[in-house]
Amino acid sequence: NGDQVMHTWLLRALAALVLSVAAGAAALAQPVTAAPAAVTPEYRIGPGDLLRVGVYQNPDLSLETRVTEAGTISFPLLGAVRVGGLSVTAAERAIADGLRAGSFVRQPQVTIAVTLFRAHQASVLGAVQRPGRFALETLDLRLSDLLAMAGGIAPFGADSVVLLGARDGRPVRMEIDLPSLFAGGAARDRDPLVLNGDTIWVDRQPVVYIYGEVQRPGPMRLERGMTLMQALATGGGLTPRGTERGIRIHRKAGDGRVQTMQLALEDRVQDGDVIQVRESLF
Repeated sequence: NGDQVMHTWLLRALAALVLSVAAGAAALAQPVTAAPAAVTPEYRIGPGDLLRVGVYQNPDLSLETRVTEAGTISFPLLGAVRVGGLSVTAAERAIADGLRAGSFVRQPQVTIAVTLFRAHQASVLGAVQRPGRFALETLDLRLSDLLAMAGGIAPFGADSVVLLGARDGRPVRMEIDLPSLFAGGAARDRDPLVLNGDTIWVDRQPVVYIYGEVQRPGPMRLERGMTLMQALATGGGLTPRGTERGIRIHRKAGDGRVQTMQLALEDRVQDGDVIQVRESLF
């Protein structure tokens, strides 16, 4: 009886082991789906780009040349080679294939470096530190990257910018609010790509003007939601001769006429408002 019990126990253990091995093999056989890696688009050569082309162990074939408006370069032994619209890797392959097909070089190793980017450019205009045209050296350049290249927003620049360009052959106009661009994380999802020919416009920040019996009269930046009290505080507050009862707001209406009104201290002021603080009569 003891031998039979031991024999039965061994059979059960062996069966469990076989099932375990089979389950593990089945799990290994299941296809594993890996998360796709983020691929950065490669820069594509275009007219005006300056290229430095080298062929390993063939210095006489190395040269520095500019891509023509037709998208070609003149290369020794090959003549005109079309590289416009190709990535750097594809252009290297095209020249190597030509050298190999013509039996000029048995195993050509071609390298290309873009030394001056001219084909893909975008403009930044308005209230930035360095307005102008900037080369798009990569195809994943974002709006924030281009603003950084322009030196950032000027002190009098607005908090929102306008992007003008074309997408899929259609004109587009996007207005981007910069403070919300970086609020709450995942800023890159709200940071649009900049494409060749795009124009970024940064308007001036809205201003209000204050004069009369205040410590620092003059124009001031209109912050979001700024109230009359905050505007007065930005102007340094009232002088000893000033009075809150003498505050008047001069505001231009839709028809161009200037209206004079009184606001409560917690009311918001608007772009272009002129705040007058009168002298107390008593």
